[in-house]
Amino acid sequence: MTHYAVVAPTYPSHFAALQALAGELIERGHRVTFIHQAEAASWLRDPRIGFRAVGSQADGRGSLKQTLDLAANPGGPLGLRRLIGDLALNTQMLCQELPGAIQALQVDALICDQMEAAGGLIAEALEIPFVSIACALPVNREPGIPLPVMPMAYDPGESARRMYEGSTRVYDWMMGRHGRVLEAQALHFGLPVRSGLHEFLSPLAQISQTVAGFEFPRQALPAHFHHVGPLRPPLTGEADLTYDIDPERPMVFASLGTLQGHRFALFQRIAWACERLGAQLLVAHCGRLSDAQSVRLQEHGASWVTDFAPQRAALARANAVVTHAGLNTVMDALVARTPMLAIPIAFDQPGVASRVVHAGVGIKVSPRFTAALGIAERLEMLTTEPQFADNLDRLGSEVDAAGGIRLAAAIIEQAITTRQPVTEVRA
Repeated sequence: MTHYAVVAPTYPSHFAALQALAGELIERGHRVTFIHQAEAASWLRDPRIGFRAVGSQADGRGSLKQTLDLAANPGGPLGLRRLIGDLALNTQMLCQELPGAIQALQVDALICDQMEAAGGLIAEALEIPFVSIACALPVNREPGIPLPVMPMAYDPGESARRMYEGSTRVYDWMMGRHGRVLEAQALHFGLPVRSGLHEFLSPLAQISQTVAGFEFPRQALPAHFHHVGPLRPPLTGEADLTYDIDPERPMVFASLGTLQGHRFALFQRIAWACERLGAQLLVAHCGRLSDAQSVRLQEHGASWVTDFAPQRAALARANAVVTHAGLNTVMDALVARTPMLAIPIAFDQPGVASRVVHAGVGIKVSPRFTAALGIAERLEMLTTEPQFADNLDRLGSEVDAAGGIRLAAAIIEQAITTRQPVTEVRA
């Protein structure tokens, strides 16, 4: 038995993917403990998973709710600066708290989300093995590939390459406070000084929720990088839809994820668009709308409005999905072969949306400048033009065969057991 500790950023969607992976490792006889600030414990639904609280409000960080609210709606440059400051403080806290927690828990190895560099940094400092998990788009950098947070389409031309390089310099400048924390902590632990998330990845195994066919063309990923597809628990026992769906009318599922579900005006435009098309609309706002707002959405054309819906069941039934282009939703839509109207808002969503378009499995529109009529026109395209279904069949088949949590767990076990880079997974 190996005792794994999980280090992740403060986002529920990342916890959901890593929780599924933890469940598979526990099924294989291992022990798994998440280490984070106390409020994050509520995101864990599997009672077999351990949790160790670290940090306190006294270190200058706001509450987890404050950080998530800021992430959902940072506003202008000052809000974005505050958000980056919060991320920097959280990384600093983890760098300070992880060594003691890991030693007290007698942890054997770390599972580190790529988006929280503290995990890889501390694993290196303590000389314990670790693997890196890309729950969002991989942060691995490569010339000719835009960063995950950038909205650019893929273009192999030289002018596009220069644009990618310029946007990378802007990103690094904006993330300067976070980078300085990483530099200081690396210096403190006697490690080579580095400042980027991509510089703290595992030398043993790197695992991504994507598949190669969904990504922009990559040429320089390390040999120990593995596309395994979505990290999800088995479908066994998942709730089905209980709504009275008319099989003669198209159905649209709309979700903006756990952080963006408060955007009533955007949901309103989606409802108007579906009403114009004569389509049924299921809205899942993840608990971010009031009861009064839910009623108003139904008055404006939504068929059903709920806090949470069984997403995979909803996608399997829907003729199209309107999504914020969160990677979890996009991967689930590929499995269900559901065409996507991507409305990216923050984080890596613009990059995910660009890949949705590049793969030919959906359309991207602006959350600010696309009116209800534009949404309706694109939903009609998604449900009537055959190329989307053809591309979804191709890419969905790749996702089906990717391996998911079982392959990811096998890679982790092999990496930690052998302490060697996993370039091929043993049978």
